Amino acid sequence: MDGPLKNLLVVDLTRVLVGPYCTMILSDLGARVIKVEAPEIGDDSRKFGPFIEDYSAYFMSLNRGKESIALNLKNTDDKKIFDKILSKADILVENFKPGTLEKWGYGWKDVNKKYPKLIYASASGFGQTGPLKELPAYDMVVQGMGGLMSVTGQPNSEPTRVGTSIGDITAGLFTAIGINAALYDRQKTGKGMYIDVSMLDCQIAILENAIARYLAKNEIPKPMGSRHPSIAPFEAFKTKDSYIIIAAGNDRLFEKLCDLLAMPEVNKDPKFSNNSSRAKNMDELKIILEKKLSSRATSEWVKDMEKDKIPCGPIFNIKEAVENPQVEARNMIVKAFHKKIGDFKLAGNPIKMSTYKDEKTRGDIPDLDEHRERILKEFS
Repeated sequence: MDGPLKNLLVVDLTRVLVGPYCTMILSDLGARVIKVEAPEIGDDSRKFGPFIEDYSAYFMSLNRGKESIALNLKNTDDKKIFDKILSKADILVENFKPGTLEKWGYGWKDVNKKYPKLIYASASGFGQTGPLKELPAYDMVVQGMGGLMSVTGQPNSEPTRVGTSIGDITAGLFTAIGINAALYDRQKTGKGMYIDVSMLDCQIAILENAIARYLAKNEIPKPMGSRHPSIAPFEAFKTKDSYIIIAAGNDRLFEKLCDLLAMPEVNKDPKFSNNSSRAKNMDELKIILEKKLSSRATSEWVKDMEKDKIPCGPIFNIKEAVENPQVEARNMIVKAFHKKIGDFKLAGNPIKMSTYKDEKTRGDIPDLDEHRERILKEFS
């Protein structure tokens, strides 16, 4: 891939999701990524479903465009190979349990002495400091401990996990952001740095309105379904055939909505005339709006509201989402190639840059240790 990170070498010591997601972003931005995997086993996610002809679609979706070499970092000969690769690398990304790489001689202090320009990023469940630093964590653990699950789902429902692994993905994003900031800093100082990202920290960082409400008002937010806690109408409403999302985020938009629905009297009602009043009377407002919205299908309402530029939309399933013409126009479904199964479709890169073409094809998907000979020859 051509991109702003072209000619930078990333050594990828990561597995499963948080780390591979980060290095996938770096690869999409042009960096060369050498994925160092455990011999015979490889990345754990190679065994995760769904599968296409015994190959993990989960693994393929995160590791396109990377090179693979299998090395045992406890083995003296393999460590020599790893050191040669590391000596030419710009970035090292790892998501082992804190302390693991120190045991193998590749902790930050050891690596920094040998390679002072190297940027070293660690993504872990709880970070490198604090009383929980040595505990393992998966996405759902930090969703729970980070408060996210406490505000997700319907009122009085059982705990509900967010539908994607947002604990891993946000940590992967923040790690990529940190790496790019460190690259800029290195241009000024000539020195690398250590980046410590905690999945739990990232969940706290994205609590948004929920954490603001608690810290400012000492209120503990609860699940509200699709509803926004302080903007109304801003949720899913029943129509004749399904649901429609309406996000009238200010008084002018609400006035336009009421005019479109032929309900101008609702906008004039003191209980709904401004956002503060509407937020206090959400339940009553929803009953009024749904009575009107139930007369027509979602697609009909969406068509009319889009004409008036009222923020709205249907609730798509995954098939409908990925086949949306807008998604296609933005090149958000791309393909990579696997030597056994052929072309494989996957999510594209949402970062569009004027200087670089957003290609429809990504780099090939690596088999375990596929690039060993080429890498050994290059780094001999």
